[in-house]
Amino acid sequence: MHNKPKYNLFKNWKYAIDGLITVIKTESSFRLELFCAIFIIAGILYIDTSLTNKLILLVSGILVLIVELINSAIENVVDLCTKEIHPLAKNAKDIGSTAVMFSITLHCACWFFVLLA
Repeated sequence: MHNKPKYNLFKNWKYAIDGLITVIKTESSFRLELFCAIFIIAGILYIDTSLTNKLILLVSGILVLIVELINSAIENVVDLCTKEIHPLAKNAKDIGSTAVMFSITLHCACWFFVLLA
């Protein structure tokens, strides 16, 4: 028996919204990054730069949120598999956190280069 429902656009949209609601309720890091996104978007609208630069800043900012969602999913799966402290569980969580750190670093670098240009 498979735990994979048949594809349905409306049901899949609902699953995505359910996931968003869950992550907002349960993940403080995502809530903080979403809150920061408000100011980041305001900053993107405010600065005097090309549309291309604004899109680079927007996409790199959204990437941070996407990577945080993936990291949260990894953490949930690891917690489902084991409650014990295991080196592989720690590695999975740490690697997910590293991906978030890299995406934030990339976003900051984009801001740095856009503002210097």
